[in-house]
Amino acid sequence: MQKQIMVVDDSPTIRSSVSFCLRNAGYRVAEAKDGQDALERLEEMREAGEMPVLILTDINMPIMDGITFIGRVKDTDFKFLPILVLTTESEKDMIVKGRKAGAAGWLVKPFHPEQLLWAIKKLTYTR
Repeated sequence: MQKQIMVVDDSPTIRSSVSFCLRNAGYRVAEAKDGQDALERLEEMREAGEMPVLILTDINMPIMDGITFIGRVKDTDFKFLPILVLTTESEKDMIVKGRKAGAAGWLVKPFHPEQLLWAIKKLTYTR
């Protein structure tokens, strides 16, 4: 069975390119347009018995930003899921905020598919 990854980003272009990369690597992909949308989709997935192995999220999004989203995920049944941040944010203060919220890794856009897939494999090797 293919492993599933949730991609959370407000840019349809980024969601599409990341999803394309992941699907080509053999993953199933669930997409969400912001943190609130992602929380709702995670709940739907939990009810359907579909647990993703990783969440990939942006930081700067409307409705619910990535830092808030990460913190909210860590207060749910999904608290042990690794969360990898893929964002344009590269300032140390923001990375520290993300780590404190529960992010397991941080990649800066634009991304290289090989780098993204390596980080995902590293974070999901036991799942």
